[in-house]
Amino acid sequence: MNSKKLINLIKLTLFCLTVGAVVGVIIWTFLKVMAVGIKFIWETMPQQVGVPILLYTVLVCTVGGFLIGLFRKKFGNYPEDLDTVMGKVKTEKHYGYDNMLVMLLAALFPLLLGASIGPEAGLTGVIIGLCYWAGDNMKFAGVNTKAYSEVGTAVTLSVLFGSPLFGIFAVEEEDEDQVYQLTKSSKIFLYGLAIAGGMGAYMGLTALFGAGMEGIPTFETALPRGWDFPMVIVYILAGCILAWFYEATHRGFHHLSAKMPPVAGETVAGLCLGLVGAFVPMIMFSGEGEMHELMHSFGGYLPWMLVGLAFLKVLMTNICIQLGLKGGHFFPVIFAGVCLGYGIAMFVFPEAAAEHVVFGAAVVTAALLGGIMRKPLAVTMLLFLCFPVRMFLWIFLAAVVGSKVFSRKEEKEV
Repeated sequence: MNSKKLINLIKLTLFCLTVGAVVGVIIWTFLKVMAVGIKFIWETMPQQVGVPILLYTVLVCTVGGFLIGLFRKKFGNYPEDLDTVMGKVKTEKHYGYDNMLVMLLAALFPLLLGASIGPEAGLTGVIIGLCYWAGDNMKFAGVNTKAYSEVGTAVTLSVLFGSPLFGIFAVEEEDEDQVYQLTKSSKIFLYGLAIAGGMGAYMGLTALFGAGMEGIPTFETALPRGWDFPMVIVYILAGCILAWFYEATHRGFHHLSAKMPPVAGETVAGLCLGLVGAFVPMIMFSGEGEMHELMHSFGGYLPWMLVGLAFLKVLMTNICIQLGLKGGHFFPVIFAGVCLGYGIAMFVFPEAAAEHVVFGAAVVTAALLGGIMRKPLAVTMLLFLCFPVRMFLWIFLAAVVGSKVFSRKEEKEV
């Protein structure tokens, strides 16, 4: 290797490590501010104001939705979801970075309000914007800016979900028009460097100052036995039904939002969130904290309650996202899948639910995410975050079936 190639390799390594570290710092800071804000609004303030918690929840969510509507009316329709951001990158070969502070605030406000959404939507737009800023201002980075934007997306998803392979597969599985100067092996090298930098920075800050999010819990190993094998068909069918419900409510509220005047959608979403959240608190927030609670106290719920909670969570997620309290859907959808899997397993195996609920949750969630994402490998890598690797075959099978069912449905509609 000559000296010029060696220098370029060193530059590339340092650049990717730096990008990853910056992403890790941004994500940790964002989640920490979010955690502090949520604690103040939902723990400290209710004790100070002396208002009944039911009324407090409705008032905070409704007024907060109205204020978010005013913010979006003034500054723009942020945050944009991951598909929209990546679509702009593909079609426009660029993503604007002038409004990154606005994007961060727009992503933060609904999360503070307790909306049934995840944080990934707003953060990916900011990170991709930073990558394009680097491409426009650094000669070294400008040649492969689009590739770096995908690296930034992969790092963001990897750090947020604590799953390095999920970030890679979520980006690469949909990337069909690779017209970069970088080869496939070079991109994998970039992913590895950047993800190492991102997770290193995030874990270092977490060790020093604490985490911002609780994180999705890790479920114990529960390999199938006896009646679990034929129940796989039931679990996959249930996951596909919930995926269909997700798609139907997504389209329905998307059409409704187009007919609503500015600010009205956000206010209605806040009111719905407050009314439902006042009586069903587990429906609020992204769901990872509620999953911890469900793991340890599922026996206190009736099976039909968990099934209802799954559909209600999906409904509320689409109300929030489509009517203006925008954010990501991964965390709440995983929570919904776990609830549905637990509920069905508890109904079928009432005397030995503890031995079957984890397997049911894994298969239902895999089919659900497969139907929504249409990326079986990415779904499998994501669910390794919370379910044992030994369940690979069943998770992948369910994700493939869910993906195929909805891919064929799309082809028929076209």
